[in-house]
Amino acid sequence: MLNTILFDLDGTLLPIDAKAFEKIYFSALSSRFTDMYPPEAFIKLIWDATIAMVKDTTHRTNEVVFMEALGSVVNEKLSEMQRRFELFYQSDFDLLKAAVIESAEVKEAVRLLKEKGYTLVIATNPMFPRIAIEKRISWTGLDRKDFAYVTSFEDNHYCKPQVQYFEEILKDIHKDASECLMVGNDAQEDMAANSVGIQTYLITTHLIHRQQREIQADHKGSYADFLLYVQSLPALI
Repeated sequence: MLNTILFDLDGTLLPIDAKAFEKIYFSALSSRFTDMYPPEAFIKLIWDATIAMVKDTTHRTNEVVFMEALGSVVNEKLSEMQRRFELFYQSDFDLLKAAVIESAEVKEAVRLLKEKGYTLVIATNPMFPRIAIEKRISWTGLDRKDFAYVTSFEDNHYCKPQVQYFEEILKDIHKDASECLMVGNDAQEDMAANSVGIQTYLITTHLIHRQQREIQADHKGSYADFLLYVQSLPALI
């Protein structure tokens, strides 16, 4: 029986202009490293380490894999770069809030699910530090305490769309796949939850679809459609 809802963050719980988000993020982050690397070279370093992290399926945290990949290129500069990353996420990261788009339907859907007794999980791709994820949760107008589990760079060992990503969440929250629904706007990364038997709901308002083939999802619709779906779900308490 369905009793747990897994939410993606960017483009789902946190409606954003993805292009604006990426532009502000890389501009603000690279500006802290201009004395070390030109912006284009710095951005390539970050992307290369991120790709290594996404592809990795060993049981090491994403933070360890990312820093190892980055460190293999920057060598002795790594510790200073880590210090600057921390400063960036504490302050400049807040600039990205400018890319957020308000959605009353999302907040109402979460409120209703909580009221009805569903377990709520944030299953964002854990490529950001915990501080950045918690800031983005606050930008939604929701409370971190509403969620029983939140994936993060420091704690999780895999990224979407790896099957191990979803298996790890199920293990950590002590749920069977049949009890869960994955809600997200990425047709490839979020809908990959189907590979472990988790039902899926594709949010089409900020749809990301990188392939030509037909999208595989158990349910799909706009934010307004998702709110109607939530309203139709039975109360558990």
